[in-house]
Amino acid sequence: MRSRRALIATVVTASAVLWLPVTAAPRDQHHAQQQKADVTGKWLFTVTTDAGSGTPTVTFTQTGDSLTGHYSSQMLGEADFKGTVKEQKITFAFRVEVQGTTLTVTYSGTLEGADSMKGTVEFSGMGSGTFTAKRQRADAGAIERASG
Repeated sequence: MRSRRALIATVVTASAVLWLPVTAAPRDQHHAQQQKADVTGKWLFTVTTDAGSGTPTVTFTQTGDSLTGHYSSQMLGEADFKGTVKEQKITFAFRVEVQGTTLTVTYSGTLEGADSMKGTVEFSGMGSGTFTAKRQRADAGAIERASG
């Protein structure tokens, strides 16, 4: 009888040990993904507003959850900015002068994986729009051509 109890105890213990990492992994993995959001790099935005659309380029530098960077577009020109990334939420803002009026442009969005985001853009309460953005990856062929 003792050997049967010992065998049952071993099977139950082994099952519990194998089951625990499987059930804990997705939550821990999801938590790690949220903590490791890093938007550093060059992104191509597609912005749509009532006044039209544009495709600004935004370069982010992230340190912890603080952002700095540079915004470049044909409509609004060039501007440096500051912002934050917390979990999957991103916000950054900058000031530009348009036809003699200073506007504060604020982008607020959500990361959708490592290389995309979407959200809204606000122009000093005078207008708003939506955006999507994709991280730009270095072209392997261009790197090869440059080094060859």
